[in-house]
Amino acid sequence: MTLMTKKNGRGQNHLPPLEKVPTHVAIIMDGNGRWARQRGLPRSEGHRQGTENLRRIIRAAVEFGVSIMTIYAFSTENWSRPRREVLLLMRILEMVIDRELLELHREGVQIRHIGELNGIESRLARKVVEACDYTRDNQRLILNVAFNYGGRDEIVHAVQNIVRDGIPPEAINEDTISDYIYTSDLPDPDLIIRTSGEFRLSNFLIWQGAYSEIYTTETYWPAFDRVEFHRALAAYGRRRRRFGKTDEQIEAEFSRHDPVKAKPY
Repeated sequence: MTLMTKKNGRGQNHLPPLEKVPTHVAIIMDGNGRWARQRGLPRSEGHRQGTENLRRIIRAAVEFGVSIMTIYAFSTENWSRPRREVLLLMRILEMVIDRELLELHREGVQIRHIGELNGIESRLARKVVEACDYTRDNQRLILNVAFNYGGRDEIVHAVQNIVRDGIPPEAINEDTISDYIYTSDLPDPDLIIRTSGEFRLSNFLIWQGAYSEIYTTETYWPAFDRVEFHRALAAYGRRRRRFGKTDEQIEAEFSRHDPVKAKPY
């Protein structure tokens, strides 16, 4: 059975339909180490189980109709972790590419890298570039892998490139910045999910996430399963996104576009 068609066990078809499916979901996959510690296991096992869980959540994203998913795989701040753990995380990413690339490609997943490859071991950097190139025409799901990524660093690079391109200061606006960030051709995330109960973005998509809905759960990433993912998407569907406007304005705009429906999501 393939990545996208494999069953997740009992209850596969018993989740209620989602009221509103976000186009772009971003996930801060937090809690691998704490999941392992609770079970008396080494942190390395937490990272391995977290990687296995990613396969399940990619499958669920396709099932639920999500078009774009961005995952926080390795931040620019993660370099400060113990060297042994950093090397392990690098090996895990290389292993995932080697093991999963062909199946992801067959199932129509387009892999993109956001972040910097400078400072990454050359063999791994080459594999990342090759994986992105190999899957670039796939359209079923866009999977952004934020690896060696930092939100502030992204904005700094955007500004540097704007300066290099000679754009005058008076011509720079929000659209200009958006055109120079890594996800310039994609919509901003509708929903950012963080596992393990933390309530911060940790330098993740800080430009793109300005108006994203944020969902947090106490569940550690290795245990964040299909049902938990559905719960997060359902919570998103019940929220009302105002973008600075009042409820009355939103309802009036919604009624003009679709007078049959009573209320906006």
